[in-house]
Amino acid sequence: MAGRFAPRPTRTTLRGGHIPLPAAPAALDLGLTLGPLRRGPADPTFRATPDGSVWRASRTPDGPGTLRVRIEEGRPGAEAWGPGAGWLLDRLPALLGAEDDPTAFVPRHKLLLATHRRRPGLRLTRTGLVLESLIPSILEQKVTTHEAYGSWRVLVRKFGEPAPGPAPDGMYVMPDARAWARIPSWEWHRANVDGKRSATIVRAARVAARLEEAALMDPPAARERLELIPGIGPWTSAETVQRSNGAPDEVTTGDLHLPGIVGWALAGDRTTDDEAMLELLAPYAGQRHRAARLILLSGRVPPRRAPRMTPGKITHL
Repeated sequence: MAGRFAPRPTRTTLRGGHIPLPAAPAALDLGLTLGPLRRGPADPTFRATPDGSVWRASRTPDGPGTLRVRIEEGRPGAEAWGPGAGWLLDRLPALLGAEDDPTAFVPRHKLLLATHRRRPGLRLTRTGLVLESLIPSILEQKVTTHEAYGSWRVLVRKFGEPAPGPAPDGMYVMPDARAWARIPSWEWHRANVDGKRSATIVRAARVAARLEEAALMDPPAARERLELIPGIGPWTSAETVQRSNGAPDEVTTGDLHLPGIVGWALAGDRTTDDEAMLELLAPYAGQRHRAARLILLSGRVPPRRAPRMTPGKITHL
């Protein structure tokens, strides 16, 4: 059943209807805002189409749903299908950054000032869904993004379900918590996922209801809740809460590349570690995640000194 969104002052229901949204900021960039939800160019849960639409397939508390978002005459418009349609439409403003305040960011470096002006359409999304960001973040632990994206594609397509509605071909909704917990060990192996990461996902899936509550918590409390699960540390919790809670200050630590990129951009030092990175970002307290994203968007990264990490193939073992 389809639900439609348009800026009219009536309430959305699962059978269809409309809810109001204010006009989109003049420069709202759907790609920049929703891009962090995309796990690689072939993510089966995310699609950007040539007409400017962004499609997402999500597992909501009400069930699977497909959301199509676009900008129409300066306003964000959306359609949704499936049992989760109403839930997705109700939370569309937060997804598009309505709860984010970019004016709270005050650039302290010329690079960030220039990037902030050049990327005025950046908003920090808030999905309100924990597991859909947590599981791919766990898959990205200690491996290349290429490996993690491949594992995500294999598992979602095999154990998920086709996205409801007229979604583009090949779109799938990720499995529910019960399905994640029941994936057999050999299927994790075939998806190139080692036992440590698969065990962490299974542990998280078994307490999914408690973890989903973190979406309503303050970001520090949400991270504390997630890190109660063995195998989930500061890197994974930050990557999750940035998306599920729209947390502007939750900077990722423990990353292989981010400290060096931040150090190079702000101090010309590619050897920067986590502690030094946090010192460099201290002037942006309250907005450190936004500062880090703007640094990444600036394109100023240290020159490569070594070949890329060679992807591993667990399936060959």
